[in-house]
Amino acid sequence: MTTRQEQMEAFGRLLDIMDDLRAKCPWDRKQTFDSLRILTIEETYELADAILDADLPGIEEEIGDLMLHMVFYAKLGSEVQVFDIGSALNRICEKLIVRHPHIYGDTVVTSEEDVKRNWEQIKLQEKGKKSVLQGVPQSLPAMVKAYRIQEKARQVGFDWDNPQDCYLKVEEELQELQQAINSQQQNAIEDEFGDVLFALINYARFIQVDPEAALERTNRKFKKRFEYVEKHAEKPLQDMTLAEMDVLWEQAKSN
Repeated sequence: MTTRQEQMEAFGRLLDIMDDLRAKCPWDRKQTFDSLRILTIEETYELADAILDADLPGIEEEIGDLMLHMVFYAKLGSEVQVFDIGSALNRICEKLIVRHPHIYGDTVVTSEEDVKRNWEQIKLQEKGKKSVLQGVPQSLPAMVKAYRIQEKARQVGFDWDNPQDCYLKVEEELQELQQAINSQQQNAIEDEFGDVLFALINYARFIQVDPEAALERTNRKFKKRFEYVEKHAEKPLQDMTLAEMDVLWEQAKSN
């Protein structure tokens, strides 16, 4: 592990390298906020993959990659004399101090929920927002967005009282989906299917499950088992019956 002094020196080294790259590398000179955006999203997902894999060296590497992107954006900001890495870091420091009055002020909290509730109320006051949901980015993946919307609604008391009531809502939405399927109205089916997903995500939150991570684990599990079936099939899958494939599937589950 490095000391605080070594950490500061490493950060300064990255700033120096960023200056060199922006001045001397044709690719780095060409980059803009817009061109870096999609690359940053990709790096974020690579970090998410490393976390799901519990790959600590991978997490370390991806943190570095994301840090480079943050420094790059700050460099671009400094070139147009709007902001730099110092102003960006000072801004987040001030924000953290203001939003933690139980640490840097005289506010008393007794639970994590108190902290979250205070955080949302302070955000509303800071930015003059009329809704706690305005802070949810529009470009978030739908499942993550649903989870964040529900979390924020909870901070102002708009939530189920207990997991059982939440699960009953899942069952209710499933019944409404079946009714829509019976009606054969595609728009209604899609609406009710969305309601089922939203209710399931809400229930996941109550039972302390990250639905995005849980689904990704299932995706990986399915992929691994299906690839086992492909590898061990004695003839093309399209020529096999479902029962024949299921035998290999059961084998994959035990491997």
